[in-house]
Amino acid sequence: MNDQKKKINNFIKDFYEKYNYKGALIGISGGIDSAVAGKLLVDSLGKDRVFGLLLPERDSSPNTVDDSLLVCKFLGIKHVKKDITGILRKTGAYKLEPSTFLIPRTVQNKYVKKRWKNSSDDTFITDLKGEGDEDFRKGLAFYRIKHRIRMVEMYFEAEKRNYFVSGTTNKSEYKTGFFVKYGDDAADIEPLFHLYKTDVIEMAKYLKIPEKIISKSPSPDLLPGVTDEFAMGISYVELDKILFDIENENSLDNYEESKVKRVKDILKYSYKKRLKALHL
Repeated sequence: MNDQKKKINNFIKDFYEKYNYKGALIGISGGIDSAVAGKLLVDSLGKDRVFGLLLPERDSSPNTVDDSLLVCKFLGIKHVKKDITGILRKTGAYKLEPSTFLIPRTVQNKYVKKRWKNSSDDTFITDLKGEGDEDFRKGLAFYRIKHRIRMVEMYFEAEKRNYFVSGTTNKSEYKTGFFVKYGDDAADIEPLFHLYKTDVIEMAKYLKIPEKIISKSPSPDLLPGVTDEFAMGISYVELDKILFDIENENSLDNYEESKVKRVKDILKYSYKKRLKALHL
């Protein structure tokens, strides 16, 4: 793990020096990916050259800001919280989904999970295929604009400082299409891009990221109750093992046939998420 860390640190330093940046900006979500990427940036450039941006909104988990502040304190970096609720409201995004402010979070979680399951026979695959009815498409637009507004804010703050924007996308997310095009995949560098999610977890332990951050369920924090594994319909442990063996052309005989089929289906349809600005 130490060799992996050194490799990433050198990558960050080389990028920083080659392109004449003054530092790095990273969105701190309170999740494990941004915590690990942030720590790698700090260890590469020093805490005075890393700036954290917290971007909660109306539907963020009540724990998001507290966890994000915990990460910033652990990293020792300067940071700013900018609530993007107002911007999203002006775009008309919240008109697609009513406010749940007065509804207990546990009720919100159950309602959204039930709606997710009922919106399609397989919501994640339907999304990857580009299928679904009008209500389904509105739901996608509703949560994806949040990522894209966040990225606008990140580049706005980064360019004022001549900082580069660091992404936090890992290999598992990229291969499965579990990201928002021109949203959380828009960055100048991706320190975790070659690491599966389970590798990120091991790196987090090695870097001594706070246990609270390591042990929480990975979530895009866009819809109440929807975690990564709930959305994809498979655990990261199972997913990463199968992805690794597919990539390395190893035998898949030891896995449940349904799990292998699911991963292969996800890989088959996720290519569309990675298409960008095609041209002749």
